[in-house]
Amino acid sequence: MSADAWSLLFKALWETLYMVAFSGGISFLLGIPLGVLLYVTREGRILENRVANLVLGGMVNAGRSIPFIILMVAIIPLTRLLTGTSIGTTAAIVPLTVAAIPFVARIAEGALNEVPFGLVEAAQSMGASPLQIVTRVLLPEARPGLINGMTITLVTLVSYSAMAGAIGGGGLGDLGIRYGYQRFDGVIMLATVVVLIALVQLLQMVGDRLQHYYDRSH
Repeated sequence: MSADAWSLLFKALWETLYMVAFSGGISFLLGIPLGVLLYVTREGRILENRVANLVLGGMVNAGRSIPFIILMVAIIPLTRLLTGTSIGTTAAIVPLTVAAIPFVARIAEGALNEVPFGLVEAAQSMGASPLQIVTRVLLPEARPGLINGMTITLVTLVSYSAMAGAIGGGGLGDLGIRYGYQRFDGVIMLATVVVLIALVQLLQMVGDRLQHYYDRSH
């Protein structure tokens, strides 16, 4: 490839990493607490509340049921409100985050469900408050499952970011569409695919290592 092509590829890779890192970080900050609320308000859990659980569950299910490409278009007003534009790498972070939050919430809830309830009962018998149970029992015990879920989320966001590129979000998806499809440049298209595969492999390898580390530390 030419020097210009390498430059385009590195720029697109940086834009993809920027989108995935910011949207992943924000979705973890908001999605994990939402997953905790889904878990603790379930029937038989420490803060059982059927109405709250139904409302939260309905919101999460609604968010997960909307295809990403439709979600991107549907929340353009919100994207413009938050970023001042609906096109570009920063603008793409908004729909990526909105799409990832309900995904992370369900993954966090699933990881918490894997924690033996006997540990929670033991903490309750020692007088632990709900907040202490969540922060000192549930989240530490669910850490391997949460790491696995975060890895899946980041890999999914790489895929979503490529879709975002198709409608002006920038990144590797945008590069692949503009040069590989519209200009029939097979070399750049192939290079884009190879970089995407390598990025996913790297994320999965790091996630597996971290999960293995915390599994062994239990």
